[in-house]
Amino acid sequence: MQDNLANGTMSHTDWNSIDWNQANRVVRNLRQRIFKATQAGVFIKVRQLQKLMLRNYSNTLISVRRVTQVNAGKYTHGVDKVIVKTPEARSILVDEIQQFQPWKTQPARRVYIPKSNGKQRPLGIPTVLDRVHQARVKNALEPEWEAKFEGISYGFRPGRGCHDAIMAIYGFSRPNKKKKWVVDADIKGAFDNIDHEFLLNAIGNFPARQLIKKWLKSGYVDKNVFHDTEAGTPQGGIISPLLANIALHGMEDALKIKRANSSGVVVGTRGVVRYADDFVVFCETKEDAEKSICELQTWLAERGLTLSEEKTKIVHLTEGFDFLGFNVRLYNRPSTPTGYKLLIKPSKKSLQSFKDRLKTEWMSLRGANATAVIHRLNPIIRGWANYYRIGNSVDAFKHLDMFMFLRAVRWAKRQHPGRSWKYITQKYWRQWNK
Repeated sequence: MQDNLANGTMSHTDWNSIDWNQANRVVRNLRQRIFKATQAGVFIKVRQLQKLMLRNYSNTLISVRRVTQVNAGKYTHGVDKVIVKTPEARSILVDEIQQFQPWKTQPARRVYIPKSNGKQRPLGIPTVLDRVHQARVKNALEPEWEAKFEGISYGFRPGRGCHDAIMAIYGFSRPNKKKKWVVDADIKGAFDNIDHEFLLNAIGNFPARQLIKKWLKSGYVDKNVFHDTEAGTPQGGIISPLLANIALHGMEDALKIKRANSSGVVVGTRGVVRYADDFVVFCETKEDAEKSICELQTWLAERGLTLSEEKTKIVHLTEGFDFLGFNVRLYNRPSTPTGYKLLIKPSKKSLQSFKDRLKTEWMSLRGANATAVIHRLNPIIRGWANYYRIGNSVDAFKHLDMFMFLRAVRWAKRQHPGRSWKYITQKYWRQWNK
């Protein structure tokens, strides 16, 4: 693995002989240097390191691998219908990207996926080449903004996730805290309506700024008809979540949230937790919660965004609210010192949605043997249980356990019509049954 020489012949990449440990180390070190330079405020050095990252060979290798092997949508094509599946094709793709050439972006392919409320969510699928370039640009841009982002943001950030957001919610919702009024907010079409000019101004003089502008303005193709994009960043692009976080940066300052200088703990009358475009604001009074909504509307308007009237509401913690699939609520418990008990449980909506999925899987497994049933259902159950293992999920797990047992009984009876219940239990539920 060697870098291309200036004014020399293009090297040929052998995908099967790449040292991935070295490539990952090079990219990780560059990202750390960009992060530290941003923290130190040496922005000349930041830009130099970002330029180095954008032309780095290891960054290209990691980006191609991510798009064509790691990502779930690796076999999803764009408007050019190109899919990269073989090591030889990946090698050619790396060599092609490493050549310096003016880049012309292609429009995204519009597809629709169903939402939980029955509506459809539009996705924009870029071409493989555009996705690789977006991954390369993201590795250069993300470390700079990770040094700037507020601690309240948890969505689509390295080293952070849903469980971290729920733990932050727990910190604000404990019974001994004063902020018991909650603004359960949702931004209306956040990805589709972000103002391009505001976003590009926020990015500043980033070396690949014009390339990002081309992606934003590239448009999309829906049913063989081209459409311009005057606002928004397409859901489905690798760099889109980062751009959305950049656009929504500054919410804590907009709400005038105060923190202690030494520990960083919130000491003011408000608190906020944001995951992508979903967020909750904690206030001490209902009047302050209403005021915070007005302040957020003004702040979001600068970014071309508005709050969803149907999904944004003010609730007391004793009523509870749903966030990231969990229900957060204070229950009356006179025996406790505060008179309340905080429980964070899987929401009823999440529980019912999972049961519906399990039912569909069971129906599709009619006639399949026990081994096929186990291989199909175990990963699904394990994934759901791992996500909801935090909080107070024991009652939900018990309920699902009984649900699965009854479903298994129905499946077993269908497998062996005419057989006695004793035969079925001996076959599937006796002790030490292999």
